[in-house]
Amino acid sequence: MSGRTRLALCAYAATLAAACALLPLIDSAGWLAQGALLLAVQSGVGAGARRIPLARPVTVGAQVLATFLLLTVVFVREQALALFVPTPDSVRELGLLLQTGAEDVGAYATPAPLTDGIRLMLVGGVLVIGLLVDALAVTFRSAAPAGLPLLALYSVAAGLSEDGAGWALFLLAAAGYLLLLLAEGRDRLSQWGRVFGGATRRGQESAAGLDSGGVTAPVRTGRRIGAFALGIALVVPAALPALDGGLLDGRGSGGGSGGGGTISTVDPLVSLKDSLNQPTDREVLSYRTDAESTRDMYMRFVALDEFDGTSWRPAKRAITDVPSSFPDPRGLADDVQVREVTTQITADDDYGQKWLPMPFPATGVDLDGTWRYEPVGRAIVGDRTQTTEGETYTVRSLIVQPTAEQLANAPAPSPEIAREFTVVPRSLPADVYKRALEVTDGAANDYEKAVKLQDYFAVSGGFTYDTEVDSGSGSAAISRFLKDKEGFCVHFSFAMASMARTLDIPARVAVGFTPGSLSSDGAMSVGLRDAHAWPELYFEGVGWTRFEPTPTRGTAPEYTREDTPSDTPSSEAPEATESAAPSDRPSESADPSCPPELRRFNECGQQDAGAGGGGPDDGTPWGTYLGISAGVLVLLVVPLLPLLWRTRVRRVRLASHGRTPAEAAARTLAAWLEVTDSAWDHGIVPDEAQTPRKAAERIIRLGELHTDAAEAVQRLAVAVERVLYAPVPQATAGVAADVRTVRAGLQASVNRMSRLRALFAPRSAVRVAWACSDRWAAFKERWGVRNWGLERLVPRRAK
Repeated sequence: MSGRTRLALCAYAATLAAACALLPLIDSAGWLAQGALLLAVQSGVGAGARRIPLARPVTVGAQVLATFLLLTVVFVREQALALFVPTPDSVRELGLLLQTGAEDVGAYATPAPLTDGIRLMLVGGVLVIGLLVDALAVTFRSAAPAGLPLLALYSVAAGLSEDGAGWALFLLAAAGYLLLLLAEGRDRLSQWGRVFGGATRRGQESAAGLDSGGVTAPVRTGRRIGAFALGIALVVPAALPALDGGLLDGRGSGGGSGGGGTISTVDPLVSLKDSLNQPTDREVLSYRTDAESTRDMYMRFVALDEFDGTSWRPAKRAITDVPSSFPDPRGLADDVQVREVTTQITADDDYGQKWLPMPFPATGVDLDGTWRYEPVGRAIVGDRTQTTEGETYTVRSLIVQPTAEQLANAPAPSPEIAREFTVVPRSLPADVYKRALEVTDGAANDYEKAVKLQDYFAVSGGFTYDTEVDSGSGSAAISRFLKDKEGFCVHFSFAMASMARTLDIPARVAVGFTPGSLSSDGAMSVGLRDAHAWPELYFEGVGWTRFEPTPTRGTAPEYTREDTPSDTPSSEAPEATESAAPSDRPSESADPSCPPELRRFNECGQQDAGAGGGGPDDGTPWGTYLGISAGVLVLLVVPLLPLLWRTRVRRVRLASHGRTPAEAAARTLAAWLEVTDSAWDHGIVPDEAQTPRKAAERIIRLGELHTDAAEAVQRLAVAVERVLYAPVPQATAGVAADVRTVRAGLQASVNRMSRLRALFAPRSAVRVAWACSDRWAAFKERWGVRNWGLERLVPRRAK
């Protein structure tokens, strides 16, 4: 096995070793086998290109093209031409898969399900890292920098894993890199010949100390140095307290309990914006309930009750085992009308997160698995690796129906509630408090203040719902939102909760889903686009109470609607209210054919506007198709340029018969140049210092030409001498046929790989660079252009 082949195998093994660090992130390891197979094909393409051999940039380009074709075959072959040739549709589908994969990464907790998008990101990422490692370590013979992409792959895995990538996976990745370094060292040393090893033990070497055994001593030393460096890398971070919490730290940072008695601080809003901006909605939950109306069936999974000026987050609280029946909701008095309902919920197989979506307030839950209960927020959280993926569970919850009078007459909250849930950070700008006072001017009690705040955001304040706005959640973001007046549910809920706290009204932010829409089988379907955040305000005697300040999202509670009597049953209430719907929201009566999904997202009427197909945004622009087609054409044509150039030059050199003696002589010299270049393409470097006869003998000897080809070379050499040295240049007939005979002899004397190299990557193509360099030199000399050093970009011509 050659040194370069050994190095390529070590690069392949090192990449797979580093890729194993990604295994804890996904609940299935099937992607690794697929990635290993495609990586083997990619490495094989590189090995074949180097064996021809092709130029280094061409080798890397061939691997890039092979990688693109492999991804096309595996992931989007239905949209490709002949299953592997990329088309605009296949490229667009790859882009959509990558976008979906990125969204899935943000939406799922680890270990995430192996969706098509995540599979493409994993396999494609391993192929990209493998290409970089192979190019650096094997093609360009520099294994040390190849550790950077390997480190990047490991770092991504360690950063995303809840428990870190682990020592075993780090040792596996480090061993792969060390193996790569040792293979490169052995390969370099083997190129030096025998190594001076000093005195010998076996008496087999010469007295001069020439070790014929190869590179044993230097490689042994290299192993020791590598092992020592690896040991230092492992021991030093463990010995220095300042370096804890790094890539090797085993402590998780997710939302699970970790088996302890407290729940860690998490940020459940990380994927909320991505969920709302999904190109297509995807069902995550379905449920059936015995409630008369689903308008208040918000699927809440966590409450953000701590605001430190940078973001809203759940407080770190004690958790317990899930009780059979939950305690009574805090602050709920007996005179408030309530009704208990039962809801059966099923989470999609691809929807896995730590928090359990439930109607609020839940009074009990029946479910399997290892779950924990957080009593303050009345939330259920998975223990360790437990997630909602594919879970079916039954929730008993209360529909609380307070009247406006009960809320208005609510007494002051307890000191404990007020102390914890009215805290605002000192960094909150004063204009937030000032705006809260302006909006609630004239309100007689906390209930009226809350309703005025809700209506200010949803109706009268001139706010616009826009999911593309930056989702900052700090104090400055709230102040900016009040000025710009555009954002989505995060901004509306954070702003209202913050302003309520400045008015000494206990407030927090709930995160979950709106009730969803009715599906054809009678169940309610909740999609990613139903993700939502809303404020909850505390009223003594009622408890935590939902408000809806976000326009065009969800429904405003009945107890906040002045035009609805308090004794109106919830089943008779319309699905939208004046306080929750801005004036530009289309009504259901305006277009009865508009489905509920489009009405909820304010998209009614937009389909008809574009149905004619004449709009500028109808379909993908032709420029996109042309650009993608041009890119694919470039990828296919550029590697063939040397072949096309040599074919054209050969045709020009052998085409003309010459009408005059001077033209015939020029044709003879062109034929000789073609023989010289053909020999060069097959590995015989031209020597311009030799005479034609000596050059012909050298071509015959090095090219191992037999009778016909050898005689053809000699005839061409004689013809050149007649042109160059005879008093009167004499042209010789049949030079074109002799050139073809010589080329056939050269092709027959080499192996297939050398013939392919001569065909697709001819060495004589460097003459193009020489010609450009000569023209540049002439241009500089004529126009006095300063030296830019461009001649260094091309190989120097032999003198």
